[in-house]
Amino acid sequence: MNITFLGTGTSQGVPIIACKCSVCTSKNQKDKRLRSSILIQYNDINMVIDTGPDFRQQMLSSAITSCEAILFTHAHRDHLAGLDDIRAFNFIMQKPIDIYCEPPVDKAIRREFFYAFEAIKYPGVPEMDIHIIDETPFELFGKTIIPLRVWHHQLPVLGFKIDDFVYITDANKIDDSVKEKIKGCEVLVLNALRREHHISHFTLAEAVELCNELKPKKAYFTHISHQLGLHDEVNAELPENINLAYDGLELTFK
Repeated sequence: MNITFLGTGTSQGVPIIACKCSVCTSKNQKDKRLRSSILIQYNDINMVIDTGPDFRQQMLSSAITSCEAILFTHAHRDHLAGLDDIRAFNFIMQKPIDIYCEPPVDKAIRREFFYAFEAIKYPGVPEMDIHIIDETPFELFGKTIIPLRVWHHQLPVLGFKIDDFVYITDANKIDDSVKEKIKGCEVLVLNALRREHHISHFTLAEAVELCNELKPKKAYFTHISHQLGLHDEVNAELPENINLAYDGLELTFK
């Protein structure tokens, strides 16, 4: 299984175009963060978690020519807004894309992309087959997908566990029962928005503390705002088994 970080950034704290802060003017490509999403590849399939506003750019940059499935964590627009651009994959693959999401995400998709569900469809609209999921594990292309309930302030969202890989974004609370499913995993990806307190995201210190509790072999932080600071400087502060993720980072699992 291969994992590629398509984006590790966030709309939270995004500055205006004229911003002259050190992150926005950095020439280090690891400081250039598109909205958070990952590509999962196994058994000759491509699967994406979340389609934010940068989805089209991310797919073009990754030279991906097929997308068999999309999993959604929640319905906020920085994780959903790019869904319209699946139409290119529909054209190439000549079939709908399977979407896996909870009922609130299904409702948001049908509201935001209503034209994809009309009785008489305009030619070329995005085609998708929506599968409603909950916290029950399900099989997908030969692997078991384990949804993980986490909390984005008071909003219930999903993380996902596939084999020994765990992906959690947009959270600031994880119940003890879910922590037990994560403890000791091979790789944990976790959101770490900034240093200052935030009502619905883990801070850098909170994310480190949680990793110390859950003890993954390796951890990577994502959903990083420019407020956190420069990649290399922040990364140098972290424990040996924890790193900031960056756009384009690839991980391979045997």
